[in-house]
Amino acid sequence: MLTSKQHDLLLFINKRLSESGVSPSFDEMKDALGLASKSGIHRLITALEERGFIRRLAHRARALEVIKLPEDMQTPQTQATAQIKDFTVGLSSGQSMDLPEPANSVDVPLLGRIAAGTPIEAISHETARIAAPSDMIGHGDHFALTVQGDSMIEAGILDGDTVIIRRADTAHNGEIIVALVDDEEATLKRLRKKNNTIALEAANPEYETRIFGPDRVKVQGTLVGLVRRYH
Repeated sequence: MLTSKQHDLLLFINKRLSESGVSPSFDEMKDALGLASKSGIHRLITALEERGFIRRLAHRARALEVIKLPEDMQTPQTQATAQIKDFTVGLSSGQSMDLPEPANSVDVPLLGRIAAGTPIEAISHETARIAAPSDMIGHGDHFALTVQGDSMIEAGILDGDTVIIRRADTAHNGEIIVALVDDEEATLKRLRKKNNTIALEAANPEYETRIFGPDRVKVQGTLVGLVRRYH
């Protein structure tokens, strides 16, 4: 039997994972439950883990997996979502291969690697195609990128993950975006806009937030999901 706070947190984590494939940060969980500090979230997560509802992924900071839901939270949609196995594709540049497609999948071009740390050269040409769950893909043009680096680990995005991006040239404040800096560096960061400045914010305290003038940063797309293979 779960307490109301444990129930609410499990529902919030499951909803975020179902929508984006990325577990929420501790700050997001704290705000969602109206708690004053993250220590309360730590206690709730430990309780859910001890009861077998969630699992913390080893060597992956703050990355969570929902193992089961209480009966009152089970719906045909959540049951179907739980059956979808996350996967990632690790390909070197220029390599192509046939990939198994999950049921109700959408073919998405893989455009190489994106830095979640020190920016690397801009994304360019398609290197392969991957099959992503169709419930992750909405309207618009989408592409996939393999994450390189650890600056977004507290947003649940890890080195080697594959992110699904909806192509766009604008984004809302707080969204995780693919940003092109000075027309030559591509990086995956959270967007913060204030007055005439644009901040690209990491989700790892070891990395500094980078601040630019509005003409130096171009939005290439927004994060809609993530696929991962568990070894």
